[in-house]
Amino acid sequence: MDTADAIRIASTQLLGLRGHELDLITIASPVSATAAFDTAKVISKLSPLLGNLIEINTAERLNARSEFSGLGKWKRQDPGFPDVIFDGQIKPAPGFEVKAWFPMATEITGRFKDSQEHFRYDQTQVVLLAWLPDKLVFGKPYILDACIISARSVAKARDDHYHNPPDYLVLEPNDTSTLARNLQQTNTTGLKWQGPKGPEFANATKLVESWGTKARVYSPKSEYQLKIRELQSRFSYRSDTNYAKMDRVVHPEIEAFKRKVNNTIVHGMTVKDWTKILAGKDPLKAGIALEKHLGMKWARAIK
Repeated sequence: MDTADAIRIASTQLLGLRGHELDLITIASPVSATAAFDTAKVISKLSPLLGNLIEINTAERLNARSEFSGLGKWKRQDPGFPDVIFDGQIKPAPGFEVKAWFPMATEITGRFKDSQEHFRYDQTQVVLLAWLPDKLVFGKPYILDACIISARSVAKARDDHYHNPPDYLVLEPNDTSTLARNLQQTNTTGLKWQGPKGPEFANATKLVESWGTKARVYSPKSEYQLKIRELQSRFSYRSDTNYAKMDRVVHPEIEAFKRKVNNTIVHGMTVKDWTKILAGKDPLKAGIALEKHLGMKWARAIK
């Protein structure tokens, strides 16, 4: 079995999680419509916890497959990248980075900062798992839908989207390959031009243009990165705190997955429509919808 075979078999298992109830945690029923309205706005904070629990269960689920018997074991890495990796005879080691997404939140807040150079063999996949409570605002979480995407393609889409020198720079990590595993760095950094776009910005633009016709085509290679570091050293930049959010990398498969999930019918309405109501400012409207579609008799009792 090679890396591609392992990824194919494991991906089939992970996509089989669609509709699967996560019998790991239960969100208690709100005591009032107001509580339900408020709960809907904070449930997304459970995503990191659920993501960790899913990682643990993913390793167990994959290790139960007979195809991997005698070849090694899937294990969860915490800390470490990716979240789940195969430790055994299959090289390069296949792995999965798990991102849990509560679709009634404003966006997919998980970040993806790892360098393209980390995925030369396309050995790692990103698993996006959209989850909801079975009663929308309470109950047991379940996997509404799942999507598996090449990590290499996500990294490239991110770099192509963000990198726009001299206004925005994507910077590769320094070479830490000689350091201990726990000290090695693989994360890129997003840097935004700081200050007015006056004479200094014009000078920076001239410097970029001097690089030639491919000046703004991103490359993780050292020759190009030296040019980026020159810009960083000569001009003022700030670290972008929103850099590399999954919702903002403009990857076609991620965008398609978002549309699919948002248009999925759940309890009589699309996820997108539920989001508008439950994330809105009208608790009475939310109460009416919850009563109509989920039979919550207290739902209109807004105080």
